[in-house]
Amino acid sequence: MSNILHVGLNCIEPILDMPTTRSIPNKRWHLAFTAIYSSRALYSLVNQKKKSRKLPVPSNLSFVVLNVKPSAFSSNDHTTLTAIVNEKNFNKLLEFGGIEGVADALETCIKNGIDGSVNDVALRQEAFGSNTYQRAPAKRLFHFVVEAFKDLTILILIFCAALSLGFGIKENGAKEGWYDGGSIFVAVFLVISVSAVSNFRQNKQFEKLSKVSNNIKVDVVRNRRRQQIPIFEVVVGDVVCLKIGDQVPADGLFLDGHSLQVDESSMTGESDHVEINSHHNPFLFSGTKVADGYAQMLVTSVGMKTTWGVMMSTISQDTNEQTPLQARLNKLTSSIGKAGLAVAFLVLVALLVRYFTGNTEDENGNREFNGSNTKADDIVNSVVRIIAAAVTIVVVAIPEGLPLAVTLTLAYSMKRMMADQAMVRKLSACETMGSATTICTDKTGTLTLNQMKVTKFWLGQDPIEDSSLISTDLLNLIQQGVALNTTGSVYRATSGSNYEFSGSPTEKAILSWAVLELDMEMEILIKDFTILHVEAFNSEKKRSGVSIRSEADHNTVHVHWKGAAEMILAMCSSYYDASGRMKDMDDGERMKFEQIIQGMAASSLRCIAFAHKQIPEEEHEIRETSQKLEEDSLTLIGLVGIKDPCRPGVRKAVEDCQYAGVNVKMITGDNVFTARAIATECGILRPDQGINNEAVVEGEVFRNYTPEERIEKVDKIRVMARSSPLDKLLMVQCLKQKGHVVAVTGDGTNDAPALKEADIGLSMGIQGTEVAKECSDIIILDDNFASVATVLKWGRCVYNNIQKFIQFQLTVNVAALVINFVAAISAGEVPLTAVQLLWVNLIMDTLGALALATEQPTKELMERPPMGRTEPLITNIMWRNLGAQALYQIVVLLTLQFKGDSIFGVNEKVKDTLIFNTFVLCQVFNEFNARKLEKKNVFKGIRKNKLFLGIIGITIILQVVMVEFLKKFADTERLNWGQWGACLGIAAISWPLGWVVKCISVSKKPFLSYLRW
Repeated sequence: MSNILHVGLNCIEPILDMPTTRSIPNKRWHLAFTAIYSSRALYSLVNQKKKSRKLPVPSNLSFVVLNVKPSAFSSNDHTTLTAIVNEKNFNKLLEFGGIEGVADALETCIKNGIDGSVNDVALRQEAFGSNTYQRAPAKRLFHFVVEAFKDLTILILIFCAALSLGFGIKENGAKEGWYDGGSIFVAVFLVISVSAVSNFRQNKQFEKLSKVSNNIKVDVVRNRRRQQIPIFEVVVGDVVCLKIGDQVPADGLFLDGHSLQVDESSMTGESDHVEINSHHNPFLFSGTKVADGYAQMLVTSVGMKTTWGVMMSTISQDTNEQTPLQARLNKLTSSIGKAGLAVAFLVLVALLVRYFTGNTEDENGNREFNGSNTKADDIVNSVVRIIAAAVTIVVVAIPEGLPLAVTLTLAYSMKRMMADQAMVRKLSACETMGSATTICTDKTGTLTLNQMKVTKFWLGQDPIEDSSLISTDLLNLIQQGVALNTTGSVYRATSGSNYEFSGSPTEKAILSWAVLELDMEMEILIKDFTILHVEAFNSEKKRSGVSIRSEADHNTVHVHWKGAAEMILAMCSSYYDASGRMKDMDDGERMKFEQIIQGMAASSLRCIAFAHKQIPEEEHEIRETSQKLEEDSLTLIGLVGIKDPCRPGVRKAVEDCQYAGVNVKMITGDNVFTARAIATECGILRPDQGINNEAVVEGEVFRNYTPEERIEKVDKIRVMARSSPLDKLLMVQCLKQKGHVVAVTGDGTNDAPALKEADIGLSMGIQGTEVAKECSDIIILDDNFASVATVLKWGRCVYNNIQKFIQFQLTVNVAALVINFVAAISAGEVPLTAVQLLWVNLIMDTLGALALATEQPTKELMERPPMGRTEPLITNIMWRNLGAQALYQIVVLLTLQFKGDSIFGVNEKVKDTLIFNTFVLCQVFNEFNARKLEKKNVFKGIRKNKLFLGIIGITIILQVVMVEFLKKFADTERLNWGQWGACLGIAAISWPLGWVVKCISVSKKPFLSYLRW
């Protein structure tokens, strides 16, 4: 007991050892906290004496401190703190000890963050919960089974199956009477099973994608080191770094930062941005977005204890998104269904008339209906059989495989696109991308590697190779401008270890250059200066500024600016030369600097300028009221050129898109010379397309065009430099007005309007902000333009696969409908029974969809022009192909129907089996024809598609089983080798027929232009 007490007292020592500089409220808060903790500790020690025998106290006291101290912050205290943050109660926060008091209670160092060890994080998760949300339970397989049962056709079939089963057992006994009804039940069961499992698997895939998309990376400071962790690993007490575009990962308090503006519309519905500061409103909420500025926050609540967590627990994600193609297919299905219903009704009437007029015979050649002599059971049974046949025609007529084919091809393509570094957030983007005519792409990180390095440095008008030649005063100014005007940071674990740089790629490049080449000591500079005001960088201003005061000189304020070279140059009236002397900048000197900037830009370098101004404290105090930094009469310190090499393979990807008829336009914030150099290197521009050509414009010039001029010139533009987000939005709007299907890439918060406006928004997975990702349809996980080209290829593949299946499915529908209708009207019987038609429906709808929907993209897809917005779903080429095949099948099968017994010398039962077998094998052979809509060689690349070959093999095996072994179930007779050969021979003719038909040219005008699916 004494050992435990000794440990407990050791745990309290850090709390008692308080600095004497604390304010009176803080002292009171800490004394009260210590008293409460001591009484709780003594009470718990007495109560847990038995537990201590089972769990011996480790000798490592630091571990014991971690194990005990979180319990000091009781659940009541945490509940109170959570309520204070939720209610934005600033006065109660002060009573609680202020932000510093909360940080102390949570064992967080405001500067260095939490300890961050495995034990520390585990204890915090145990005490305060993890940063995860309880979502509504996922839909189980049973839900999709129930949904499948809601199909009216399925319900009618079940009703008919029940009647058929009942009357069959009553008439023929349980041993043989269940065949007709039971076979319909089995077929219905298979259809429901396939449909439910397919939808269930798609739902599971959406859930996986949702988890990936929600796993945001968050910058935190732990044990002095800034690092990225998944959002789910954020714990109470963490110090989180926020910048423009970030999502706030948890509820918390503002610690430090500048110009922080937060978009709380997701919480409050108000579109106005809320200013966050430590004086009046330090409260930050999970799920909100940083609109401007940067900051550090202290996490006070995570997961279900946040306001966002409570909201999210009530929301269930609906993955039943219907894409435009699915909507068009539903209209097509509805139209075909109506036609099928009409045919089924005519067949029903014809069969009923023939039955009740005594024109039908049973298996023994006896008349089925003999007026009052016929038993009621026989009449009902015959009527049920006739109704079942009519309903089955409806089932075959309705191409239920179309929605399934869309689901399968979208699910398959989404999975493959994920492997190709593209995560689909909205299903409709898959198919829309196939119609894209223009891609507007960023430069940095998309066309380039985003691996930036400072390769050029100019002081005055001289390039500097050796930093030792720079004067001490000028070197100090450069180091101040880099270390204090940045959102990045530098970390070094020990004096001998490597530096770790964090921030944007540009910030990291400049910091690494200053630290490694200019010997900058960032921590010392931060201690020696006080930051007074910050103007954060954003893509509109293209610069950032800071005002600082030296701890050694309180009478002078230094203003530092950093940003796009030509913009900073315009703010300067003087410059420092290499020796550190200040010189006036006249027009001639300014022109020389402009030439230096253009020279670096022409070498594909991003040019950044540093400028400085020293102002008296009195003047700063006057300007402080306007919260604006000095922007004129600055002195240029120097210029740096940052190299960001083009990605390997990007030129080929651009050429592939252009070859496919898709225009690629580059929209960048860099100056016009850098933009032109990169665009030429990537193949977007030809070398002869200069700056004065209409192919290259600046954002401001484009913005100042009249609407008519923009519409006229937008097609000619290949590169837009120095563009703002508004310029990108204007270009997208102009392109859409001209009928283009536009895909846009974006990574910044300000890209959100353009991403939303575009037909397909593509955000960047690495550099993209959370705001950009939420506004996009597809996330490019590796930020690579080659992945954008891959998405284009997959989009076309999705559309093409659907068209293949439509052609295949409609051939089956047309042939089955015509054959049954003609036979029913003329002969009074249906050659294809209910079970046989359901079998055809099953294998053609499900296995056929699976075979054709999983074809991979081919080079041929990128050789054709994009599909327009108004192009019909069923093209003239498809009508030609399916019309020829359906006509061939109808002629052959009707010939077998009326002359088959005499041709083959077989009885009625064998003839019907021949018709059924030939019909199925025709579909198997036609499945090969459907692989290529235009190309004559339908076998090209078939060995690569193992799934297609496997499905063909399974279909043939199942057909053999149906014919040879399930005689009573399928109502078939065994066939001999000769008859099988005849069936195969008739079916195989569809291959040469398909080759001949593809030689026939068709007009471009839609065959059914008056129909709009």
